[in-house]
Amino acid sequence: MTRALALTLTCFAFALTIGGCANPADDVAPAVVNAPKTAPVTPEPTPTPVTTTPTATPAGALAIAADTSKIDFEGSKVTGSHKGGFKTFSGFAELAPDGKSVSKIAVDIDMNSTWADNDKLTQHLKAPDFFDVAKFPKSTFETTEIKTGGDKGATHTITGNLTLHGVTKSISFPATVNVKDDGMTLSSEFFIRRKDFGITYTGMSNDLIRDEVVIRLDVKAPKKA
Repeated sequence: MTRALALTLTCFAFALTIGGCANPADDVAPAVVNAPKTAPVTPEPTPTPVTTTPTATPAGALAIAADTSKIDFEGSKVTGSHKGGFKTFSGFAELAPDGKSVSKIAVDIDMNSTWADNDKLTQHLKAPDFFDVAKFPKSTFETTEIKTGGDKGATHTITGNLTLHGVTKSISFPATVNVKDDGMTLSSEFFIRRKDFGITYTGMSNDLIRDEVVIRLDVKAPKKA
C-alpha cells in the first residue's frame, strides 16, 4: 500500500467516525443557566392563596395534559446517542388577566418514570450514576419570567427555576407558546449541561458521555369544556 493510499484511507475512516458521533446539541439553542431567581411580586388589591406545590392547579389555571404532552431528552457519547423522557408529570399554566398570554408555568416530574430507548440504560439512568431517583424522586420547574421573543424564531423566552438531582438553577430557553380558545400549547428544544446539576458520571474511558443533554418539550394545557 502506498503512503498516499494509506493516508486517504485514514482520512476516510476519520470522517466516518466523526459523522457517526455527531453531538445532537450542535444545532440546538443552549439554555442560559444562572443561580436560582425569585419571581417578581405584583401587588394585588386582595390577598390570594399561596401555592406551595406545582401539582396543585390554582383556580382558573389550565392543567397540563400529561397524556398528550411530552417531556423528552437526548444524550450522547462518543459512539452514539440515546433518547428518553419521563412518563409521569403534572403541572399547570396560568393565563394573564386578558386570557391571551401565559403568566406562569409549573411542572412536577416523577423521576422514577424515567424511560430510555434501552431497558438497561433506563435502569442505569435511575441509579446513583445519573438521576439517583431513590434519593431525588422528584424534579420541578417553575417560571420566574415569560417574555415575548426568543432565539431561532421562538415566540417567547422562558426563565424559571429547575430543580434536578437536588440542585436548583435558573434556566432560560426559547419556546413557541400559543394561547387559543381551546387552551395553551408550548414547544421547545434546547440543551442543558448535566454537570451544572451535579450529574458527573463520565462513562467508559473509550466511550465518554457528553455533558450536553437536549431537552424537547411538547406541552398541552387544554381549557375545560
